[in-house]
Amino acid sequence: MKKILQDNRQFVDARGFEPFAATKFPKRKIAVVTCMDTRLVTLLPAALGIANGDVTMIKTAGGLVTSRYSDSMRSILVSIYELGVEKVMLIAHSHCGVEGLKWSHFKELMIERGIQEKTIDEIMESGTDLEFWLTGFEDTAKAVRESVALVSSHPLMPAGIEVKGFIIDTHTAALHEVC
Repeated sequence: MKKILQDNRQFVDARGFEPFAATKFPKRKIAVVTCMDTRLVTLLPAALGIANGDVTMIKTAGGLVTSRYSDSMRSILVSIYELGVEKVMLIAHSHCGVEGLKWSHFKELMIERGIQEKTIDEIMESGTDLEFWLTGFEDTAKAVRESVALVSSHPLMPAGIEVKGFIIDTHTAALHEVC
């Protein structure tokens, strides 16, 4: 983190922020929900011609909305109601680390890192379904369709909001519309 703080000081001192000036309102009136994958940090905006200030960018593991009242769904609704967004793009990607992620594997990793099985059991007994929450998907296109359906049919989604799903290829940056 020390290097990041040094880089930030240099950036600020050099007034590197000036080319990025924008308002909080997305010029293109689009919210993009995508994966937190490191390969997409620069690739996705470049591939879509997105500049700072053009869209709201919502990042999550897998780039999908898996629950009606998740933080990603909350961010979409804030984008619509507070920031004037009229379109939502859900963009998953090829070779995603969440694809094929299994709860059993995730649980093993937690235990290896010192999380007590008792703690996991207590969380599960309290009503939090960790098995659902920390499981990936098997079919990216199917997961995108399910996310689009969940967002489109949300009870707080106003009429007229366009919701589309895509998969971007992490090697070629080609964007394929799923639904």
